[in-house]
Amino acid sequence: MTIDTYETVGTFESLGVADPLVKELADQGITTPFPIQALTIADGLTGRDVCGKAKTGSGKTLAFGLPLLQRTAAALDDAGRPRRRGRPASPRALVLLPTRELALQVHGVLVPLAKTVGLRVAAVYGGADVDRQVAKLRKGVDVVIATPGRLIDMGDRGELSVADVEILVLDEADRMADMGFMPQVEWVLRRLQRPHQTLLFSATLDGAVDRLVRRYLRDPVHHEVASSTQTVSAMVHRFLQVHQMDKVRVAAAIARAQEKTLVFVRTKRGADRLVEQLAADGVRAAAIHGDLRQTNREKALADFSSGKLPVLVATDVAARGLHIEGVDVVVHYDPPDDHKAYLHRSGRTARAGSTGVVATLVLWNQVVEAEVIQRRLGLRVPIVEVFSNDPRLRNLAAWEPSYEEAVV
Repeated sequence: MTIDTYETVGTFESLGVADPLVKELADQGITTPFPIQALTIADGLTGRDVCGKAKTGSGKTLAFGLPLLQRTAAALDDAGRPRRRGRPASPRALVLLPTRELALQVHGVLVPLAKTVGLRVAAVYGGADVDRQVAKLRKGVDVVIATPGRLIDMGDRGELSVADVEILVLDEADRMADMGFMPQVEWVLRRLQRPHQTLLFSATLDGAVDRLVRRYLRDPVHHEVASSTQTVSAMVHRFLQVHQMDKVRVAAAIARAQEKTLVFVRTKRGADRLVEQLAADGVRAAAIHGDLRQTNREKALADFSSGKLPVLVATDVAARGLHIEGVDVVVHYDPPDDHKAYLHRSGRTARAGSTGVVATLVLWNQVVEAEVIQRRLGLRVPIVEVFSNDPRLRNLAAWEPSYEEAVV
């Protein structure tokens, strides 16, 4: 096992990425690999099983996507590019991930790259029209991007077989474990009939993920970047004690001064209610959670990502794996359950080395749990009482709270 924690530089060419892919990346303005890409791409291209430990937003999609596309294209060239139409679809490569939002994002990254090497990519995920996905599969696909439940459903329908998969990617493996998908993941692994390469990426490699690695991967090389300490240090943390009747207005005051504010709440009902309350306070917002239609979720995410919508209110499950650029502030409207959830939520405003602001709204009876989260993160930040008319809410990064004004 090899473990690397350093950051490295170089080019995609020096890592062995083929010219058509390098050109497409350059056309997109991508010329320098992120650390996780620089560490893992070369091993992925040689066919090694890889375990990559890195947080969401560190560039994992290209880290597994480039080796997957280049090796799949080469294998099809060697075989004369047979592509069977009809059913079942038998892809050569499979990307398995926990949520439909992540499936859409990975699909969006890989499709333009796949076109340059003549590969067809399809995404199958829950909450979307099954017939459309079936039609796409029946046209013949080389790479499938899937969530576990819909993948198994397609298998049960006789529309998709994993028997010919030669490259398997398990992305956000820890989130799949958290969401109870490990039985489905193992269901897939047991049905792979060809010798295959596995590329596994996760923010943590312990517990159920470690058992998966030990059981199914062959002599994997391990690469690690972006420890949780680095993640914490890349953020500006503010813990604000608020009053229940003033809490919405505090969130609104923070959001008004930003272009993009991502707000986390605990429940789906709470997300919908907060969107209505913010609207009553003059702040445009939309929610994403599991009870919304997929089209509504996709529109809200697209509008927020493009800057048309200033505030997105999300539950933890709905936001898992989201890749959103340029988030100015993450607001924990409802404090997270633990320090891991705090990091996962907060990481969306400190992506790929940028600094972000994280504000946690704390009621009087939540102060102790906020202190516990801080201790487990190695933070020491004063918890300061604020009201919605406080001008310092307009620029949380510039305000340095002191312990003289702390509530405890």
